[in-house]
Amino acid sequence: MPRADAPRDKEPPEGSPWDTPIAEAPLAFVDLEMTGLDPKVDRVIEVAVSRRRGAVVEDAFDSLVNPGPHAIFKTDVHGLGPLQLAEAPPFGDVARRILETCSGAVLVAHGAWWDVTFLEAEFARLGHDVRFHFYLDTVTLSRRALKADSHSLEALARRFAIDRGTAHRAKDDVRSLIALFERLLDELRPSSPRDLWHVRIAERHARPEIIERCIAFAGTGVPARILYRPSHKAPRAFEAILTLVRTDLDPPRVMGYSLPGRGRFDLRSDRILAITHTTETAEPAPP
Repeated sequence: MPRADAPRDKEPPEGSPWDTPIAEAPLAFVDLEMTGLDPKVDRVIEVAVSRRRGAVVEDAFDSLVNPGPHAIFKTDVHGLGPLQLAEAPPFGDVARRILETCSGAVLVAHGAWWDVTFLEAEFARLGHDVRFHFYLDTVTLSRRALKADSHSLEALARRFAIDRGTAHRAKDDVRSLIALFERLLDELRPSSPRDLWHVRIAERHARPEIIERCIAFAGTGVPARILYRPSHKAPRAFEAILTLVRTDLDPPRVMGYSLPGRGRFDLRSDRILAITHTTETAEPAPP
């Protein structure tokens, strides 16, 4: 997702890693624990990063972080305090290792704005202008792909029977994050990290690759399998013939008729999660 302060017309740079096939793209899964929620004054006290290409772990790093004697702990959800962190290295001692693990990869986190903003604040305290301009947020991906009462990592892990280990500890949260991401890939079937970057909520923004796939089917008479998520409802999968894509509308509309009943539809393209040939699978998420 773009940073809140990034121009909305800007996209990730072309080429690797953003345009690499999703199974081959380097992804850096990140989780932090902090003393509080204000990046201007609160500090990082634990960090975990797992760099992967598909199922292959290329690099991994995790460490407690000593925030210094003046840190004020405004939360104890992680169970960490000054006593547990007394012998941990300061952020400056782990900063290079974090950058090495993330370099050239797409950063992925749950509620990613927090992780990105805290990392940038810690680097700024060291005098380094390190910026993570583009990243993927599994909260946004899950809110598009799933109907759920809560999109917290804990709730989604419970839904998918993901072992949480020790919740609110960075290393175990990264493991949960990776497992959740894999489930979201099953729902969204992206071709690349850039395709996932275009997944938005509350913006009426359609993924360009979904539009291209719909246009490729439209008017051919070839049956397609569509995975569609209506507003406030769980995704549903159905087979259809596409007749027209109205790209002059915002968001573009996808028209056709379902099979076998031939009931006509007019779909918002931003709510199409996946479109495949009927010989492929695009199953909906469990309710």
